Amino acid sequence: MGAHPQRRTAAYVGALVLAAFGTAIVLMLAGYGLEAPITVAALAAAAAVGERIGIRLTKTIEQSISVLPMLLAAVLFGPLAAAIVGAASMLGDPELVAPRDPERAPRLKWATYTSTRFIGGAATGLAAQATLGIVPTEFGGLIAATLIGAVVSEMLQVAFALTTMAVRGGSIRDTAKTVTPLLVLAAPLYAPIVALLAFMYVEVSPWTLVLFLVPGMVAQRLFGLYQQERQLAADLSVANETLERANLQFAAALIATLDARDQYTAGHSAAVAIYSRDIAERMGLGEEIRDQAYLCGLVHDIGKIGLPPGLLEKPGALTLDERRQMQEHSAIGERILAHVDEYSEISTIVRHHHERIDGQGYPDGLADEDIPLVSRIIAVADAYNAMTSNRPYRDAMPSRVARLRLAQAVDSQFDTSVVAAFEAILASADENYRLAKRADFREFAQSTYEESESELDSVADVA
Repeated sequence: MGAHPQRRTAAYVGALVLAAFGTAIVLMLAGYGLEAPITVAALAAAAAVGERIGIRLTKTIEQSISVLPMLLAAVLFGPLAAAIVGAASMLGDPELVAPRDPERAPRLKWATYTSTRFIGGAATGLAAQATLGIVPTEFGGLIAATLIGAVVSEMLQVAFALTTMAVRGGSIRDTAKTVTPLLVLAAPLYAPIVALLAFMYVEVSPWTLVLFLVPGMVAQRLFGLYQQERQLAADLSVANETLERANLQFAAALIATLDARDQYTAGHSAAVAIYSRDIAERMGLGEEIRDQAYLCGLVHDIGKIGLPPGLLEKPGALTLDERRQMQEHSAIGERILAHVDEYSEISTIVRHHHERIDGQGYPDGLADEDIPLVSRIIAVADAYNAMTSNRPYRDAMPSRVARLRLAQAVDSQFDTSVVAAFEAILASADENYRLAKRADFREFAQSTYEESESELDSVADVA
């Protein structure tokens, strides 16, 4: 199985080498000679240097400014000179100069890219010279020839890269996504630089070619910044996704610990999370706030794991002392979450989710706008789900009664805008959503608590 791809690659490389030799013979038979050999040699050296400091786009694809001296040779001296400069650029390839594996010289790579660059240089030179013959003005002709040459050069580079990757069995789609943007950037970037250099060479002095290194290095730097920005953006996206998954997994572990202890509230945190997210969305808040509301809804009651045994499960009414102990759960939750760096803001929201608009809530007696917005959202979602769920001391209320209770507590216990947003959601929702029995509520509970006690699976439908 391994020999077939090797034979295919060897045949492909052999065909490229033959095509390059054939191109050279055709050019010489057509009368194209090598003008200004010293200048062409200098451009070849510049191309090799440009290749030496090329930018690695992927593990197998690099981009360099070696195309610039090749393009300049195509405009000034024609296809044979451009082909020679293009091929000579591979002399600066780091793998050829200092291979990472000395016992495995990159002969196939060198033969492949030397041949493709020779062919590409010849095609670029033919396109540039044909354009010069069409445009009447000298400077306009140089600009047009450079532009057409750059397009032809980059199109051939992309075509050869895709073909080579296909022969080697790599991903054509990934390669195309990497190299195609270069085709868009190349023409407007190369054309002004090369056209100016060509004009100065013709009208001022051949010595102006020493100025090539400055704009050439600038172009190389632009490519480097472009690739670095893409890579940083990709790395940041991966890091954010990983952090988000870690946050949710941590929250799920905390919830499973709580719900395994209190079977009567199992599934409550999932419902509050979903309700809070939906309220935030209905209020037109941004995605970051919606995600925060969801996560805070998941962990809002985590402080209950620090309450005395039997308090959560007590079937009757709480005494005054027990009620004070119960109210400690929001401060306990803050202390638990404050130990996680990424949860510092969340811990503050959890601390204040039992504050009231009139300042009569706990633990700090905050009022109105002093209460974090997400805390006000969770307060409504928490109260509603608690009212519509069974508890050891009472049965669940009908959703219409719970909605009425929310409306009656506007401007005293709850934020008016939050209640209005939630009422708009509930008014158009079905009863399964109103009672947290819809499929997404149950699926969340099952996936989150699957490692908790097995009886929680049946309780989730009730809660």
